[in-house]
Parts: sequence; structure tokens; C-alpha cells
Amino acid sequence: MTRAEQVAWQSATVVHLTRLIGVVWACLLVGLSRATHHRVLNPQPRFIGPLPKPQHPAELDETERAAIITLLTSEEYAEMSVHQVWARELDEGRYWGSPRTMYRVLADAKLGGERRRQATHPPRVIAHAPMVAWSWDIRGGEGPAKGIWYHAYVVIDIFSRYVAGWRIEAIEDGDLAAELVADIVEEQGRPPAYLHADGGAAMTSKPLASLLVDLDVRKSHNRPRTSNDNPFSESQFKTMKYQPDYPERFASIGEARAWMNEFTNWYNHEHRHSGIGLHTPASVHYGTAVEIRDGRQRTLDAAYRAHPE
Repeated sequence: MTRAEQVAWQSATVVHLTRLIGVVWACLLVGLSRATHHRVLNPQPRFIGPLPKPQHPAELDETERAAIITLLTSEEYAEMSVHQVWARELDEGRYWGSPRTMYRVLADAKLGGERRRQATHPPRVIAHAPMVAWSWDIRGGEGPAKGIWYHAYVVIDIFSRYVAGWRIEAIEDGDLAAELVADIVEEQGRPPAYLHADGGAAMTSKPLASLLVDLDVRKSHNRPRTSNDNPFSESQFKTMKYQPDYPERFASIGEARAWMNEFTNWYNHEHRHSGIGLHTPASVHYGTAVEIRDGRQRTLDAAYRAHPE
């Protein structure tokens, strides 16, 4: 009698004895472990080849994955990051999956882009509400010929990232900067408590300094030889220059102003900013972000109820 036959006979004997003395004493009497007896009664199916991959209850099927690929590669979203698409769709009441799930679907389809670690810059000024602190800077864009530059003066609200005002000029000048700040204060109805900038000539000019004294606005500047003390404006300009339609050169100052006007409207009212919970700057600046956040939560709750797994 082989070992397999002996185990089978012992297990059959245990089955008969179990009715009289129980499985524990039956196994002891026959000399068979309960684990072996259990395996004989409940044999595992045998597979030829690799075992099938276990599937998680919440794993997307092929139709759902194809729908995500179609969404992310659509003409509307093809040039946006996954988080931008996720936030926009959530605002519309549609939940396709978490941003991480979308990234995995893209990676499986060989459509994932580069994921370099981005440097983080400590903020010099922190705001806890709109109209508390502004940040501003000047960035040049190339004109139609070598040596011709158009300089963008941009002022943003640190709390909401809202572009409060801008202008494009052919030169960097303190008087122009002071005029811009005065126009923004008049439009907004009140000045901020702080205005932060780097140590450029226009930022430290007497016309601007005098205006800030009159408005009772405290000014701050980057620390010496510290280029990352103004991360809010730096981030805004990076977003601007990374736009797909940002031209290599502007044909005229009028074209530069027209492009900047279109970009600012998009940045304030459409761009979901990663630094403010993927809300638009205008939504945070004017206080509608709470309603949008509640709407997103209702969409997420509905998605959870549909798939609690």
C-alpha cells in the first residue's frame, strides 16, 4: 500500500469514527493529523501551468479601463495632467477612479509621462485668507527680433493664487509697477497687508515704496542670494511658460497682451491649481470653493455606495 492509499484509508476510517467519538479522537486513534484529514476531504484543484492572478473586487474591467484611456486622450484633456482631469470631471459629477488608478491605467497602456521629483520651495510669506498678502514679479518674453523683450508684470494673491492684475510693457520700471499696484487696489477696493517680491530694481524702486507707505502695506523681499523665496510667482510663471501655445517669440506687444489676457482668464477661472486643493483660483478667491468641495464629496460618496469594495 502506497503512502497516498494509506492516507486515504485512514481518512475514510476517521469519517466513520467521527460519528461515534468525534473528529479529534478519531484522528488520534487512527494516527492521522487533522490537517491531513481536512486536505483529503477538501482537495485543492490542480492547475497545469501558472496559477491565475487573483482579482481584486474593485479592479477595473477592460471596458472601464478603455473608457479612462479614451477620456485622458480626448482632445479636451490630452494636454492636461491626470489631477487636472480628475478634478474637472469630479466638478461635473463624474467619478472614473482615483488619480492613482488613472496613472496606473496610463502606465499599463504605455502612455505614462515622466514623473520627476519636483523641488519644493519654502514660502517667505503665508496667508490664511484672500487679500492678506500678494506676491508679484516680472518675467520677460522674447519679441519679434533679438534684443526686443516684453516684460509681464503679474500680481497674484498668495492665498487663492488669483491673478489680481497684470500688464505687459517694453521696459521694467518702478513707476509702471506702482501704477499697476494702484490700479489693482482701486479695483479690489482695499490693499493687502503684505506685498512680497524679489530684490529687482522695479521691486525696490522709490515710486513703489512710496505708494506702499501711503497704502499702509508692508513689503517684503527675497533673502539675499536666495532665488526660491518667491515660490508663488515662480510657480505661476512656470505654468504660463509651459502652456502648449506659449510662443517662442511674440510678433508685437499687442499680441503679447492678447495672449496674456487669454491665459489669465484661463488660469483664474479654469485651471485647477494643485496648491489649493485642485480648485480654480477664482473659486477660492471669491469663496465658492466650499460649495464645489461639497459637490465633489457627494460624487465620491455616490461612487463609494455603488462600489463599496
